[in-house]
Amino acid sequence: MAQIHAEMVASIFEIQVAEGDRVEAGDTLLLLESMKMEIPVLAEEAGTVSRLAVAKGDVVQEGDLLAVVE
Repeated sequence: MAQIHAEMVASIFEIQVAEGDRVEAGDTLLLLESMKMEIPVLAEEAGTVSRLAVAKGDVVQEGDLLAVVE
C-alpha cells in the first residue's frame, strides 16, 4: 500500500483517476497547481486507487494525504 502525500502547499488542479482505477507505477494521478505551475503527482507503485482524499479545487498543505494506492 502506498500513501501519497502533498510535497508542498498547492491546490488540486485536476484529478485524472477515480477510486477503483488500476494504475501502473509512474502514472499521473492528479495535478497540483502552485505558483502558476502544474505539478504532476505520480503513482509510486502499480495497484488500485483505493482512496482519493481530495477534490478538485481543494487547497492542500505539505504532508496532507492525497491518495492511497493498494
